[in-house]
Amino acid sequence: MKHLKRAALLCSVLICANQGVLAQETVEQGYNGLPRTFLWNPGFNGMVDTAEYKGEGPFTIGFANASQADSWLGTFFHSVQYGVSNNLDRIERFIVTDANGDPTKQISDIQDLLEQDIDLLLVNPATADALDPILGRAMRRGIPVVTVARRVQSDDNFVSFVTASDTALARMSATWMAEHLNGEGRIVLLPGLAGASPAEMRLEAAREVFAQFPAIEIVDTQYTGWSPANGRQIMAAIIQREGADTIDGVWSDSGLQGSGSVEAFIGAGVTGEAIPPHTGGDLNGMYLLAQEHGFPFAGIDYTPAIGAAAVDLALNVLEGASVPKRLDVNFQVVVSDGDETLSIKSDVPLSEYAQPDRPGSLVMGSGIPNYDPSTFKVDLPD
Repeated sequence: MKHLKRAALLCSVLICANQGVLAQETVEQGYNGLPRTFLWNPGFNGMVDTAEYKGEGPFTIGFANASQADSWLGTFFHSVQYGVSNNLDRIERFIVTDANGDPTKQISDIQDLLEQDIDLLLVNPATADALDPILGRAMRRGIPVVTVARRVQSDDNFVSFVTASDTALARMSATWMAEHLNGEGRIVLLPGLAGASPAEMRLEAAREVFAQFPAIEIVDTQYTGWSPANGRQIMAAIIQREGADTIDGVWSDSGLQGSGSVEAFIGAGVTGEAIPPHTGGDLNGMYLLAQEHGFPFAGIDYTPAIGAAAVDLALNVLEGASVPKRLDVNFQVVVSDGDETLSIKSDVPLSEYAQPDRPGSLVMGSGIPNYDPSTFKVDLPD
């Protein structure tokens, strides 16, 4: 792949990064500038020359989805559909497969898509290692690959990766936890799905932060599959083993399992401000629990609006426009009122971000106006 010269590269990155911001819902409060993960990146984000993929539209896009196993994934899929519906004049066919979380099935799905004369493969990989070879084969066949939400191991096996930055999310939430505890205490780590790149990257980044605070003890680390039920069951077992009053904080990489953890403490008779500090964005129910009970909280949404942003980027690839190797989409930092720390400040206070008039199952940051997952419907290609 060819790269543009650095001056043109920087200008193009700014344009493409801003597209990710524009893909989100407009919020009256909060941070709406260029993604900070782009601004803070000390390296350079290479631009990919996609002239070799330029064709005449409308195009056929194959979307190999990992699953819709939780509410975040369901909202993400709706965001992808929303992005397609906004480009009906540019997309002739949109073929979707769902692997139900099974990487072997997803490999088979992709093999089927590659035989259907698709112009581009959009994929949310079930796992980073298992999907790497099949995406490499697609690229070698001349079919461009765009990964979204999750990535594979080799940069050579995709044109671009669309994300909201798992490492930044984890470093910021872990830093908030460490600073809120004044650098000491016993904490539990609740990452998402084992083997999925967001969970593994977030866990590694969080550990990088906690390693800088030697007086913080990690009591246990348990994968939860981003399941509220798993979060509740796992934390209930830890509470029974360790004692609720010995746990000083719970770092969760999402409010999906984070809400389950809070419910486990409530089930153990720990309520209100006695619930230890928690992290975990995405889920309105997590924000509502923090607001209702008043325990210290920091949430950063891994915005599902990356779905629509990935569709826009995919079309840019097919039209021969240079795209960034990695496209960051903006996120909001939400901290409970009065609980900001030295390094982590709130973009939107919890009291203004939680939506008590909306269901707890709502996933925030969809980028879809007036979004209601139960009634969502858009026009799609035949």
